[in-house]
Amino acid sequence: MGTQAPPTPPESYDIRSKSEKEKNVDDWLPITSSRNAKWWYSTFHNVTVMVGAGVLSLPSAMSELGWGPGIAILILPWIITLYTLWQMVEMHEMVPGKRFDRYHELGQEAFGEKLGLWIVVPQQLVVEVSVNIVYMVTGGQSLKKFHDLVCPDCKHIKQTYFIMIFASVHFVLSQLPNFNSISGVSLAAAVMSLSYSTIAWGASVEKGKKENVEYGYPSSSTAGTVFGFLSALGEVAFAYAGHNVVLEIQATIPSTPEKPSKKPMWKGVVVAYIIVALCYFPVALIGYWAFGNSVQDNILLSLEKPTWLIAMANMMVVVHVIGSYQIYAMPVFDMLETMLVKRLYFSPGLMLRLIARSVYVALTMFIAITFPFFSGLLGFFGGLVFAPTTYFLPCVMWLAIYKPKVGSLSWFTNWVCIILGFLLMILAPIGGLRQIILDAKTYKFYS
Repeated sequence: MGTQAPPTPPESYDIRSKSEKEKNVDDWLPITSSRNAKWWYSTFHNVTVMVGAGVLSLPSAMSELGWGPGIAILILPWIITLYTLWQMVEMHEMVPGKRFDRYHELGQEAFGEKLGLWIVVPQQLVVEVSVNIVYMVTGGQSLKKFHDLVCPDCKHIKQTYFIMIFASVHFVLSQLPNFNSISGVSLAAAVMSLSYSTIAWGASVEKGKKENVEYGYPSSSTAGTVFGFLSALGEVAFAYAGHNVVLEIQATIPSTPEKPSKKPMWKGVVVAYIIVALCYFPVALIGYWAFGNSVQDNILLSLEKPTWLIAMANMMVVVHVIGSYQIYAMPVFDMLETMLVKRLYFSPGLMLRLIARSVYVALTMFIAITFPFFSGLLGFFGGLVFAPTTYFLPCVMWLAIYKPKVGSLSWFTNWVCIILGFLLMILAPIGGLRQIILDAKTYKFYS
């Protein structure tokens, strides 16, 4: 049968025949430099990634969807995305002796060396960069809200400056080398997400149902209702979007043939999804119950009192999106540094990292300052790029790699997810784009 492949070293699944130079580069790159994470790292990284700006917009999304469709659309993505996330965790080590540490590496296995890159990398980059832009906006908005609540008589400060203040933190934190080095930031972020979600629904219960509350669709026109419904679909899609960094998170967990990383990773994912449900469902349902169709696109903006509690919740949002920004930025840093070192032959080192990452943070800050349309951005990006990478690309890769029997449960389930995800990708951005256009009419640049 020819020469046998050398046995896989017991300490790792990931040792391949590489030159010393290539191995040194891999040891320097953020995704592959550290593999000593525990299963609970997966929990708080996934909570931090998913429970972000999206949770605060869920009551607003409910107002555009209505009670029946709203509840169904909250539950269905929770089930579908848990299933597609399980597929990605399973596929991480489907080839013995090899780990797919990056989303695009799995894409290359499914679609071929070149096509896999072209299918996955643009989508993944758009997802991660767009999330970072939206989180810049969210961080700036929450800082401004905190300032206005704590000091209502102080001089008015533009939101632009608050986005700059938020960005300044990232110029420092972006220099942390890899996922494990940001685990403390991520843990704090995960705790904050559960805390401010609890404050959001708890304060809504305390406030009680608003006087003359209405649950009908907020728009008086049919067109406005339809577009609002589509935009809300995108906002809900955005709320379940941890898939873009899941393989990169799993890459940090040690793995051997006897103890593959998929077991601790899946354990962490299940706990994360329970926490996500505890954050999302109460906020969406109680927030909508309390304010009806007059709820603002960020539930904390609708809650004015008690002032100290809402101010504290806004600071929790700031801490949380600091962690979320870093987790979504890490794969971008990995791609950027891989290109600079492996393609353009720059020497890996502190100066390269400092310049490359600082330029990226500055770029996301500039775009956030220029286009801070919170709700519209969620709807547009949620539909356009989260639907493929979260809802149906994992299913397409599963079909391409495992080739389940036509008509089997696996085949049928994957095709249902692909069709629903494709419809979401087409429909949701329409509503989001309309919302951005409407916001832009009344918006003054750099206000």
